Amino acid sequence: MSIHDQYDFYDALGLAGLVARGETTPEELLDAALARTQALNPAINALVHVVPEVARRRIASGLPDGPFRGVPFLIKDLGVEAVDYPSHNGSRLFANTRYRGNSNLYERLERAGLVVFGRTTAPEGGVGPVTEAAVYGGPTRNPWALDRTPGGSSGGAAAAVAAGIVPAAHGSDGGGSIRIPASSCGLFGLKPTRGRLPDGPFAGEGWAGMAIDGFLTRTVRDTAALLDAVQGPDLGAPYHAPPLRGTFTDALERSPGRLRVAVSTESPAGGRAHDDCRQGVEKTARLLESLGHHVEEAAPDADARAMMRAWTVIVACGTALSVRSRLASLGRPLAPDELEPVALAACRYAESKNGADYLEAVETVHAFGRRVAAFFVDYDVLLTPTLAEPPALVGRFAHRFEDFEAYRLGPEGVFPYSPYTAAANASGQPAASLPLHWNADNLPIGMHLACAFGEDERLVSLSAQLEAACPWFHRRPERESFASNATA
Repeated sequence: MSIHDQYDFYDALGLAGLVARGETTPEELLDAALARTQALNPAINALVHVVPEVARRRIASGLPDGPFRGVPFLIKDLGVEAVDYPSHNGSRLFANTRYRGNSNLYERLERAGLVVFGRTTAPEGGVGPVTEAAVYGGPTRNPWALDRTPGGSSGGAAAAVAAGIVPAAHGSDGGGSIRIPASSCGLFGLKPTRGRLPDGPFAGEGWAGMAIDGFLTRTVRDTAALLDAVQGPDLGAPYHAPPLRGTFTDALERSPGRLRVAVSTESPAGGRAHDDCRQGVEKTARLLESLGHHVEEAAPDADARAMMRAWTVIVACGTALSVRSRLASLGRPLAPDELEPVALAACRYAESKNGADYLEAVETVHAFGRRVAAFFVDYDVLLTPTLAEPPALVGRFAHRFEDFEAYRLGPEGVFPYSPYTAAANASGQPAASLPLHWNADNLPIGMHLACAFGEDERLVSLSAQLEAACPWFHRRPERESFASNATA
């Protein structure tokens, strides 16, 4: 049986094991990933900047003997600066940005033996729960249903992993941007504790410390091993996470103990989650009880809407700063159609704020984080849906809104759809989306677990326990439904 036929049977560590045992080669794995890219990407529009010649050159020069030696990999088209991989950053204004050096995160990924061969799509500036940036010529689509979004802002990464192009991919998360795509695409996605991963040397912090990198994977163990490969602060990091007790991989085999689990399906935006999401939470709560955990209904007493208003100020100011810096580097004013309406609206919204407004927003986020942290004195875990609804239809959150506050907070905006995930960005706590439920339409419905600040290992232990009790690796979208020449 060729590697093309075996590719789906293995996660990233499994493929690395085949290479280590001489049962396949990095070249053969790259060929399989490229064949799938050719067959599947036209339907889902998830990959950009595909540069197989760079990947082949790295293989030929000798790969490091890391835990993922020879495994094909993709980095998000936002952040993770790398000389060999230009980026659009989801924007026509930033199209074909080239970098003068490699980020610390990229260098650590390289040392792990991963073979990067391209980037994955993201919305303009990483804003929003969908991936439909105009610079890519069309929306990125969900392999589970092409009329649905794979989420955002790491939607391209999630779509590529769910489609089977790669077993794992890089993502980043400033308000749910790993966990929302994980939920939408039936994957595991974990946002680590603030400061757990490097962000330099080209960036100090993302969105007042709310943004952090991570991964989209099909197994908990892949995420654990990827985190082990890249975790730890880089030189001059403004935040440091509490030290680990061991490794993330060690945590896979460690019992999480009997945990106090709070459960809520009440939406911080008002009302209750969709019936499909509530059913998933109820099923997961029963599973947790069967595993010996104490489960009861409870939720943090914190004003999520006020936090999201502050989050909106911070993100708008961050967008405006990025645009201003880009135009300064180009030495010219903004040209027509270089920014989509939401980014333009963010810049206008930022212009209406001053320095005191920005600092007040940061203080509001910090105060919210303290209230959420206090909740975890009495509880070890908070279980909610990842999203308040099943994956949205393509176009529903397209960047056509001309009012940034309405896009984020309005009744037809992002907050009612995704009211749960940003809390962990505000508090800096680790949180994950687990693919533990599918609805009657066979759409993935992620379950969201959050733990106390610094308790990443506990979250990994619990996630591994749930994965063993309710496996999901075998669940895949029907590729034949969107690509007739899909690789088996």
